[in-house]
Amino acid sequence: MIVTLTANPSVDRAVLLAEPLRRHAVHRSESELEQPGGKGVNISRAAVAAGIPTLAVLPAEKGSDFLRELHALGIDCQPELPSGPIRVNLTITEPDGTTTKINSSGALADESLMHRLADAVLARADDCDWVVLAGSLPPGAPDAWYAELAARLRPSRARVAVDASGGPLLALGAALGDAAPDLLKPNAEELGQLTGTPVQSPEEAASAARDLVRRGAGHVLVTLGSGGAVLVDADHAWHAPAPPTKVVSTVGAGDASLFGYLLGDLRGAPPETRLRLAVAYGSAAASLPGTTLPSPDQVHPDHLDVRLLA
Repeated sequence: MIVTLTANPSVDRAVLLAEPLRRHAVHRSESELEQPGGKGVNISRAAVAAGIPTLAVLPAEKGSDFLRELHALGIDCQPELPSGPIRVNLTITEPDGTTTKINSSGALADESLMHRLADAVLARADDCDWVVLAGSLPPGAPDAWYAELAARLRPSRARVAVDASGGPLLALGAALGDAAPDLLKPNAEELGQLTGTPVQSPEEAASAARDLVRRGAGHVLVTLGSGGAVLVDADHAWHAPAPPTKVVSTVGAGDASLFGYLLGDLRGAPPETRLRLAVAYGSAAASLPGTTLPSPDQVHPDHLDVRLLA
């Protein structure tokens, strides 16, 4: 079972344009899509599609349209009373797959909400295989909140995966001795921010990720967009390039990659297979509109090459 925590969920609105985006111009959309989102929510959506039990912990009003949509998708939820309305994120996608995102900050969170979210996760940590702490924190939440929660989860049965950015990621990086997760999933830019080293190639990603493993992280999965992904553990580093993909929307591709890795782990797969699933899931998500997460029949990991990096 996977428990996901989405402290700052979103309503994701996607607009597909029939022509390239031009400033000061008037555009008409070719199609529009609205979906419940947030990184943890996305991982729970992918889990349900793959038949993996999941529980989504998030701030949401009981009986709200947002929760009704999640329940309609088959997602079990643990809602905590929010401090304000759920934010709206806008994605504009051009015909060639170029994506422009405008993300709202979300409602100001109070201390009570953050305590209730943490307690809800801790209460289920001995009943699940993975706890996923993912996405931005709402305004008002301290940057160290993920690091503190990861440290509190360490005595539990659950393994912890973290996908964060900005201040919360840097705070986690500074606390890896006590708060090191079993899986850390940065992209290339985030990895560079964590280690102070620019990351462009798979080899550079592996070198930087090894530093995080030496500091305590169990595994580091670095997503490289069209460059695929790199996986590093205490002994080895692997790279899997992405397959040729007609990109429709990159939103949610990183979340899909993280789920692909978790799915492989739950199946008892070796690291190379977990990496293949991560890249296959991410590529499949990039070929779908909006924040659509792929189902297993849309994911094809078997033909992906994985090479061991020196």
